[in-house]
Amino acid sequence: MEFDLLGWPEDDPRLRLDYRRFAYAGKFVTAATGKTVLRDPDDSLPPLDDDRPAPTGGPDSLPPLAEDVVAAVAFNEDRTDPTTLWFRYVTVRRDRRGDGLGPDLLHRTCDAAADRGYETVRIAANNPFAYEACHKAGFGFTGRETGVAELVLERPAGAPAAVSREAYQSGLDRYRARDLDDPERAFLAAREGVEPPEIDGGHSDD
Repeated sequence: MEFDLLGWPEDDPRLRLDYRRFAYAGKFVTAATGKTVLRDPDDSLPPLDDDRPAPTGGPDSLPPLAEDVVAAVAFNEDRTDPTTLWFRYVTVRRDRRGDGLGPDLLHRTCDAAADRGYETVRIAANNPFAYEACHKAGFGFTGRETGVAELVLERPAGAPAAVSREAYQSGLDRYRARDLDDPERAFLAAREGVEPPEIDGGHSDD
């Protein structure tokens, strides 16, 4: 697995993903955010059960469709605090979800942020599965929500956050009070009262 820093926000990097395979694909075409990716050159794309046409054409400024990317993160500096970086969008190729790629990429991007001098990294999670993945990447719930009811998590850029069971469960309780689908309800029931998940080591290069 290869980690690739495509650029920081001021570099205006662009990434073209197949919207049939990635959520938020359109958010990565814009040049307003920095971007990192995990690439798996040895991976073969599985057949699609999505009958929408493949993305074609587009402005000459767009890069070619990324075929070896399996996960991507877009980020920008906090508007009022230059020591804080926000992860805005995280996407994993649909057939590779559950492989730990999201937490791995978040870990590596936090390391890059620390090397650049950032002190804090924040992310907002809009569902309990994303919330769990963020904890596996060393984030902890702050007790705050965004204006669109996303839960705000943060960690020091250079090290995982210290997270208590009470803080972890308080975030899950926020989701339990919402209108959820069956998989989300089942997940939350299975996590009732337990400790935060172990932090994924990540950084596998094989």
